[in-house]
Amino acid sequence: MENFSPISATIGGAMIGFSAVWLMLSVGRIAGISGILGGIIKGRENDKAWRFSFFIGLMIGPQFIAIINPSILMIEFPVEGPFLIIGAILVGIGTQLGNGCTSGHGVCGNALLSRRSILATLTFMTTGIITVLLIKVIGGV
Repeated sequence: MENFSPISATIGGAMIGFSAVWLMLSVGRIAGISGILGGIIKGRENDKAWRFSFFIGLMIGPQFIAIINPSILMIEFPVEGPFLIIGAILVGIGTQLGNGCTSGHGVCGNALLSRRSILATLTFMTTGIITVLLIKVIGGV
């Protein structure tokens, strides 16, 4: 947390919120990344253009930032190899079991006061905290 900045966090949060509202107003859809990507793979043909555009934006956005200030994108993971693979698999399973991901539930669902999203957010935040504590104790990270 040595690089935390309330200003950049606020700007980033506002941009995510604005994007979620824009998607809802323009396409009438929730900005849940797992649902958007899943719809590219197995969605209806007439529903793929906006999903693909959203996905391309997710990929291109950081490239623009890298041109402006590449140090912003430097991230260090305190774990390697098996922990990252296991974590990725568990996240994928969790998004399927929870009918959505942190963006869909945490940003959009909570804003809509969805009981399911509030419970999902509490669940993944609690699980994340417990996981970090266990990795620190067991893995010595």
